Amino acid sequence: MSNTISTDDEVVYACDHHIATITLNRPQRMNTISRTMLEQLTQSLLKADRDPDVRVVILTGTGRAFCAGLDLTEVTKPSEGGISNGTSNATNLDLKQTPPTVLFNMEKPTICALNGSAAGYGLDTALGCDIRIMAKGAKLAAAFTKRGIVPESGGTWFLPRLIGWSKAAELIFTGRTLSADEALSMGLVSTVVEDAEIGARARALAEEIAGNAPLAVQASKRMMRMGLSETFNDHVHHVFLQLLPLLKTEDAREGMLAFMEKRPADFKGR
Repeated sequence: MSNTISTDDEVVYACDHHIATITLNRPQRMNTISRTMLEQLTQSLLKADRDPDVRVVILTGTGRAFCAGLDLTEVTKPSEGGISNGTSNATNLDLKQTPPTVLFNMEKPTICALNGSAAGYGLDTALGCDIRIMAKGAKLAAAFTKRGIVPESGGTWFLPRLIGWSKAAELIFTGRTLSADEALSMGLVSTVVEDAEIGARARALAEEIAGNAPLAVQASKRMMRMGLSETFNDHVHHVFLQLLPLLKTEDAREGMLAFMEKRPADFKGR
């Protein structure tokens, strides 16, 4: 099954063999985030999460950058008292349907293929994915405080959990830019690959994940997310409650039969 949005769009969506690939598509602007891109990215993420055929999502970009942050030509328009954010009353902002929130709440596993550098909003978006693979020539720029703002899209939540308080504080307070090797040593990415290999390596990982029982993968992600705010005893109880319905699925039976018969499993997501 395959379907693709027009390449004229600022976000391109394609689905093939249970893998949805969502591509930021403003290479002439280093994939900076416009209001149009925000809407299209949200809709693409929701589409992938709702599609029962999709088992894994790859998020990447076209051109030499993954995402260089917000489009400053849109957000730096003068307004009374500061910078325009496109709304007259910030207290009315609805963040439930914005990419960081949608990305965090997705059931499907997500892989960020950092084809190029990520800065600001682009860095936060990458951090919101479950797994990050980074091209050797790419960089991560946490340049928020250098621009007079905070990591507005999840960075202050993700970074202390990913690399610990001290390293996160140093990175955020200095606004430092990291090379791929530095990002790997800090644990911000899983793998660093040659630039030309980023697409193939992300696809290979996605295929490996997609070959497993999708309901079990999604339940595992759900439990990991819940575990971030639960005690151990509460978490073990919730994991057991997730296990009971999984044991009744066709996929659980297929997985056990495949193991006993020493053959690859053929999971259906049922």
